[in-house]
Amino acid sequence: METSELLKKVRKIEIKTKGLSKHLFSGEYHSAFKGRGMSFSEVRNYQYGDDVRNIDWNVTARTGSPHVKVFEEERELTVMLLVDVSRSSLFGSVRQLKSEIIVEICATLAFSAINNNDKVGVLFFTDRVEKFIPPKKGRQHILYIIRELLNFEPEHNGTNIGTTLEYFTNMVKKRSICFVLSDFLSEGYDTPLRIAARRHDLIGVHVLDPREESLPPVGLLRAADAERGEVRWLDTSSRKVREQYAQWYAQRFDYMQRAFRKSGADHLTIRSNESYVSALLSFFQKRSAR
Repeated sequence: METSELLKKVRKIEIKTKGLSKHLFSGEYHSAFKGRGMSFSEVRNYQYGDDVRNIDWNVTARTGSPHVKVFEEERELTVMLLVDVSRSSLFGSVRQLKSEIIVEICATLAFSAINNNDKVGVLFFTDRVEKFIPPKKGRQHILYIIRELLNFEPEHNGTNIGTTLEYFTNMVKKRSICFVLSDFLSEGYDTPLRIAARRHDLIGVHVLDPREESLPPVGLLRAADAERGEVRWLDTSSRKVREQYAQWYAQRFDYMQRAFRKSGADHLTIRSNESYVSALLSFFQKRSAR
């Protein structure tokens, strides 16, 4: 992509998603993702009603008067975006490709995070980890992330969510909020997902195109497997063919739901013919209510 065209796209996405983050998601994000715990703030004189368990005995002995430790909520969080850049993301039958929707969702989440003074990092993956961008703060860092999301060229085509989650668990030791953005056309990741969800606050963002759920009855259809490079003709006028395809997709969808349910991690599904804004708002509000 030409530099001038890339900068225009980055600017366009910044204007759209930064506005959403500032006006729609700022309060919802803050409520949905609270701090990890309490951190030490200061020592002050003991006051009536203070918890005696917070008495700082060293300072009390040194000064001769009771002092207590004061704690405050640890607000700074680390947000990690695990982004599926496999070939299957380059599909769309409605308004946008799945990859384009993923870019906008990532930008919205990233701007929401920096509005909350959180760090943001990104991990690009296919059937292996393609690139890791360490978490940082600031607008320039987010713009760099958006440029990479728009212009990154993976070396591989397939998808392996399990390997990616294992890498992430080993690489990022500090507890973080982790969004896995993918079409989840993969299996065998239930164990790595469960392990990652124990250490991190993990959320799956399932982006799908409605045409992936079922085939239209349009007669002979030339279909290509983007990740394997296989091409075949399908007789979509056959009810049996359409039912077999729908069953194949339903099995993967069910696997994803079971894997997240067993791991205890959250997940949401966003269809390309629906508003991701509404889906994210609903998700944040439900988390806040919990």
